Amino acid sequence: MLILLFMRLLFWKKNTIRKIGDRVLVKELVKNYSSRLFTLKFILLLLAFTAGIVAIANLRKPSASENITRKGIDVVIALDVSKSMLATDLQPSRLERAKQLIMKLIDRMPNDRIALVYFAGHAYLQMPLTVDHTSAKIFVNAASPDLVPSQGTVISEALLMGSRAFNTKEGRFKTIILISDGEDHDIDILNAVNQVADAGVMVNTVGIGSVEGSEIIEPATGEPKKDANGNIVISKLNDAELKLVSEKTNGAYVHFDDSEQVIKTILDQLSQIEGKAFGDVSLMNYTTYYGWFAGLMLLLLVTEFFIPERKKLAA
Repeated sequence: MLILLFMRLLFWKKNTIRKIGDRVLVKELVKNYSSRLFTLKFILLLLAFTAGIVAIANLRKPSASENITRKGIDVVIALDVSKSMLATDLQPSRLERAKQLIMKLIDRMPNDRIALVYFAGHAYLQMPLTVDHTSAKIFVNAASPDLVPSQGTVISEALLMGSRAFNTKEGRFKTIILISDGEDHDIDILNAVNQVADAGVMVNTVGIGSVEGSEIIEPATGEPKKDANGNIVISKLNDAELKLVSEKTNGAYVHFDDSEQVIKTILDQLSQIEGKAFGDVSLMNYTTYYGWFAGLMLLLLVTEFFIPERKKLAA
């Protein structure tokens, strides 16, 4: 584009000179102008622009001594962020205890790729599969019902969304850890479970909450949530559906009583899955060439600045 604009400028100059009139007179008027220097300045600007683009692209190559690989599995953590997870039968709330559990799990799975799915009335892929566990913890720490606009608990969507997060060409190494209080009113659950099982995904479920239930505290008011009749809503753990999901997918169900016991059960299940080796670019050292091209750009711009468009005339 720059070259085309430059050619257009040259054409305009020639056309303008032609319109002025006498060629000999015009040549005498502009005799100290150098078209060669003008072209040279453009070439230097064009090269500087190109060097700047390459600098921004940040060309790099892995260091010769680096060949970092991990051997792990792909894990999707599906977290229920519906308002029922604000119940206080686990202090400070079910959701906060679930987030603490996930943090500990991430620390115990250093070689695994992790994805995050949040669900309530709908499911959302919050973070795709990655070995960047630091970012995963940041997302987990920020989890709240406010991230999902429609409330409810639709486990089937969470399962299907989690299944789509995996590489569909691979038939192994895939598992979903679903953490919920199980208060689901979804009629499509069986269909979703069968699809996930057919895709070769193991689903391990964690039931969080108590059978007796607890009131739900509204964050905005600090008051218990009430139904349309003014009665306090009591949220109870419904583990029947969670057990169904794990049984149909050869996973395990565990009730959240002690976090260490939950982690042990889940890790025992994950140990049955064969790991795969994959390159981990997050730990790889690179040799970058940004500075070289940025320096070249600066040198070309300075050189262009000091080149005049006028040629020196003999005295």
